[in-house]
Amino acid sequence: MPLLDVKNLHVAYGSLEAVKGISFHVAQNEMVTILGANGAGKTTTLRTLTGLIRPSAGEIWFDGINLALVPPHSLHWR
Repeated sequence: MPLLDVKNLHVAYGSLEAVKGISFHVAQNEMVTILGANGAGKTTTLRTLTGLIRPSAGEIWFDGINLALVPPHSLHWR
């Protein structure tokens, strides 16, 4: 099971869809990077992963927990 599992993530600012259905997973002890041009959605993706922005669709799972069910203020790293 991956430590971080992102499935079909969509994020929109009003009618502007900033992230359009990305999926990826990160295993424990794995290091990854997100690359892309300006405006590609890198910062929006990271803000969504940390709970600062709510996705309009998709799922984010961290260590087997669906982050949509956890309020952002109660997230903490173990």
